[in-house]
Amino acid sequence: MATIEALLKQADLPDSPSPRLDAEWLLAAALSKPATYLRTWPEREVATEQAARFAEWLARRRRGEPVAHILGRQGFWSLELEVSAETLIPRPDTELLVETALELLPATPAAVLDLGTGSGAIALALAAERPGWRLTGVDRIDAAVALAERNRQRLGLGNVQFERSDWFYALGRQQFALILSNPPYIPDGDPHLDEGDLRFEPSSALVSGRDGLDDLRAIVEQAPRFLAPGGWLLLEHGFEQGTAVRQLLTQRGFVAVDTRRDHGCQERVSLGCWPLPERQGERRHA
Repeated sequence: MATIEALLKQADLPDSPSPRLDAEWLLAAALSKPATYLRTWPEREVATEQAARFAEWLARRRRGEPVAHILGRQGFWSLELEVSAETLIPRPDTELLVETALELLPATPAAVLDLGTGSGAIALALAAERPGWRLTGVDRIDAAVALAERNRQRLGLGNVQFERSDWFYALGRQQFALILSNPPYIPDGDPHLDEGDLRFEPSSALVSGRDGLDDLRAIVEQAPRFLAPGGWLLLEHGFEQGTAVRQLLTQRGFVAVDTRRDHGCQERVSLGCWPLPERQGERRHA
């Protein structure tokens, strides 16, 4: 039997951007241990069955399959979520949406909407942090709604619900203090779609028209009908789309428009406040 150290040294993932980290995640999962176990006990021998599972997973990773899909789970914020090929894999950049939402609203009761919820990552992270908030997550894909609900049940969060809706279509006259979304924002034909993990993710959750802004335009246009006065709209977007999204928000009538940068110092989340009625009147008579 091979040791943990030997298996990691033999792991060959030439096309992975993080080969050692990927190998550690896969081996730790094969052993049903945390990654720290590998560094604490590198001389431990690995059972034949576990080594075979690790070898199978390495082969899948060499073919480009994302680690999250191989393991069926992904960490996001403080949560571990079930993931599938029907939704986007939650990414660290999207945690900026959660951070910004927590900064904008107090912990007092509030209604919050997550558009295009996918695995439910954003809504569930906020539900865990703000027990007094009432979260709604919507997605137009039935499999995504079912996945988000499974995550909700496993985490035991009772202040969030998931529904099927194509953006705002099924929400009636509901109003929210905060609406946030990580919508599709990659331009059609972008070469990155043929690279890395994106090859294995649903194009419907990635691509949004020739300039990548079709869904962002739709959300900005429709959101005011579902925002309470003084409510906020938060949108994740591509690192080169900040200027365009700020313009969309300003032209629609949002105030306090701003953009936040992610941990890579790239413009990632733009936001705007739907003004109170007196502010709306000021804008009309300006």
